[in-house]
Amino acid sequence: MKVLVELRPALDGHAGIPQETRLLFRLLVQLQGSQVEGLIQSSNRLLAPGLKVDGAGRVSETSSDRRLNRLSRVVVSLRPKSKQRIPERLLVMVRSVLKPAWMVLVTLLGLRTQLGVFEAEHFRDFVWRSLFSRTLPSRDFDAVTASRFRIAVVPWAGMHLGALLTRRLGHAVYPRLDTRAFDLMVAETPYPGRVSRNTTLVVRYHDAIPILMPHTISDSSFHQASHFHALRRNVRDGAWFACVSEATRRDLIAVFPEVEPRAVTIHNMISQEYFREDSNADRVPEIIRTRFNRSISKVSPALPRAERGTGLGYLLMVSTIEPRKNHLSLLAAWEQLRAEGHSDLKLVLVGSLGWENRGIVKMLRPWVERGDVHVLENVPSAELRLLYAHARVTVCPSFGEGFDFSGIEAMGCGGVVAASDIPVHREVFGDAADYFNPYAVGTLVQSLERLLAADAADLRRGLLERGESVAAQYGPDRIMPQWHAFLERLMREESPSRR
Repeated sequence: MKVLVELRPALDGHAGIPQETRLLFRLLVQLQGSQVEGLIQSSNRLLAPGLKVDGAGRVSETSSDRRLNRLSRVVVSLRPKSKQRIPERLLVMVRSVLKPAWMVLVTLLGLRTQLGVFEAEHFRDFVWRSLFSRTLPSRDFDAVTASRFRIAVVPWAGMHLGALLTRRLGHAVYPRLDTRAFDLMVAETPYPGRVSRNTTLVVRYHDAIPILMPHTISDSSFHQASHFHALRRNVRDGAWFACVSEATRRDLIAVFPEVEPRAVTIHNMISQEYFREDSNADRVPEIIRTRFNRSISKVSPALPRAERGTGLGYLLMVSTIEPRKNHLSLLAAWEQLRAEGHSDLKLVLVGSLGWENRGIVKMLRPWVERGDVHVLENVPSAELRLLYAHARVTVCPSFGEGFDFSGIEAMGCGGVVAASDIPVHREVFGDAADYFNPYAVGTLVQSLERLLAADAADLRRGLLERGESVAAQYGPDRIMPQWHAFLERLMREESPSRR
């Protein structure tokens, strides 16, 4: 079984889809009888082409120095660009237009878009630190960097844009990648390209939010259109969909009922870095000081010193700061709690700044400058594990999700969780969370009061016990057999008919 796995999201961020991409690649590399390669593609940057290959995937012969030079240029093309002179910027702009246009022309002529090869033997440090180190433990270094990788030159967003522009002319053109060397290709999110006839496309479908909640996403016109039309192309091409939750699967089927026989649910897996451990709550203030997000406030306020051994009392939320995540309801509930007897309770938010964050940041900043709200970023798993373990409550207040990692991570670390009462939370968290209405701040206040009350020991103990059991369901050892069975099924049912 030869599998090509899209790795584009792994170039960005610590959590969410980037984390899932890294974990899934590691899992698939482990499967016996599989030969797995990663597809390296940038979201918005043209890449050097790597080594040329023939239709069978064999690398064209060339001298050692030329091979390494071509591979080294791939690394350079993936790095952030330093300040460029005007002629260089113009050249980049011209190439950014011509490359996608050339890809459209090649497709219209019935030709395939070739994927270059990236051999990692001499570039393992780059592969590890650029793609995998933000999620995987160091013991996985050899397993993932020993793989071979393919290169897609044209950026993912450029492929989407080319299809949307040609659609205005009457027919959306998605490039057909030359994937003849692979039985399966696993893509993260709807993929703006088509695979060879002998290759089965599997879309890891995270959520239908760009279609069903377009008012909650950035650049909604482009993202709604690119998601919908690529998804429709994937459906029409006979792709299979591995949905991250049953709630997501139901949303997908609501949009495209015909895909129901080809849509399965395989939940996201949680990194093995989130587990219960003996840790010292006195380290929390240190983490807050060192991971402070200086784009919120330039000066990190001094933290009040908690009595040694008691730690800092705080609520925790781990999520990108954007309107759909519902930070403002949590802020309002926290303010009410402080006014009603929890005056020492702090609020810790972990996550990067997302789209339309200005209104949220405006509400947070006065509290940040007083030292009562703390916004952190780039928190490694070992420190996040400690924050989960010592939070009074981890809150998941989102209006909509495809899965929601933070609640399961908190449960795995021995944390208590309060979550918005939306279908995916009920499905994924089960009876291991205390629920509230995300549209009614008062219900969130009531939930937190229940969990923070002096007589809440039994309630919290029950949630912790059930949470440990729930979190175990999403470990790699539970998810791997599901992927194995699913891919074996595709090999039996799909591959022979495509040859």
